[in-house]
Amino acid sequence: MDSRLGGNDEVPVVLAQAGTQEISTGHFLLDSRLRGSDGGSPMNPLIAIDWGTSSLRAARIAADGSVREERASDRGILTVPPSGFPDALAQIAGDWLAAPDTLCLISGMAGSRQGWQEAPYAPCPAGFDEIADALSWVEPGRVALVPGLCCEHDGVPDVMRGEEVQVFGALALQGASEGLLVLPGTHSKWVRVQGGRVTTFATCMSGEFYALLRSQSILARTLPAEDGPLDAQAFLRGVRHARAAGSLLASAFSVRTLALFDALPAAAQPSYLSGLVIGEELRLHANDAQPVTLVGSATLTERYALALADLGIATHRFGAEATWRGLWALARTLQRS
Repeated sequence: MDSRLGGNDEVPVVLAQAGTQEISTGHFLLDSRLRGSDGGSPMNPLIAIDWGTSSLRAARIAADGSVREERASDRGILTVPPSGFPDALAQIAGDWLAAPDTLCLISGMAGSRQGWQEAPYAPCPAGFDEIADALSWVEPGRVALVPGLCCEHDGVPDVMRGEEVQVFGALALQGASEGLLVLPGTHSKWVRVQGGRVTTFATCMSGEFYALLRSQSILARTLPAEDGPLDAQAFLRGVRHARAAGSLLASAFSVRTLALFDALPAAAQPSYLSGLVIGEELRLHANDAQPVTLVGSATLTERYALALADLGIATHRFGAEATWRGLWALARTLQRS
């Protein structure tokens, strides 16, 4: 499970399809009639960039929202020197950017203080209009960094950067303007959207806590070297124990005691620990039967869907297509503004 709650966090390649239906995103309607037949001008070519800490992904997106081509590299922001971002972008998408009137929107950590340049967080509640107004242009009218979002709980700030694009993309793909969305990962996000705007969200350091427990705690003594495939029975046992114990501080030591008494096979222990961590997250946030939209890798969303189903909560799952649809929808907002 590395630092993302179990397994290899591979990003599935799924091509977004625009279809013919109208897709509501709260403040406006998106539809597939983008070549001027709706009375507007055709949409400019879009290059969508998802630039994270350790990886860089790019997509060439057609006017109808379909992904024509995708590329990926390991040139995350931590590998790029402060003055090297234009060259890194050119290496992965320079030929695409050579097309006239091309718009390039970049989401993720490239807009952080450690990235290309800081794109300040937009405060919640925020939707496409607020995000579009807060874009940080590195090449005016052509290349822009998408801002993250911030909110506050009892005087303590919380932030996201990159997930906001996935949230709006997943909603657009469902034709929805509100809902509860969960984005699993090293720092999982629980996001509430109403009227096409993110109203609030909360971060859980679930993947990071799993990694620490997995490799740096006493539990590492009995855990096998590799996670191996998901053991669904052991995973759900962990989820249920987390809810019963009432705190990860109380439940985590059960990994060791079950091993000491030969009550849990070594191969099943990583899945059980994963269930404990995800179960703690659900204990804190999954407090009603509202359906949940999961956005992330297939490996992680499978686990969350399994845990939520055990609570009787329905889920919808999306992968990489949510990012591309979100950036495409943001480009549409810019065109209409």
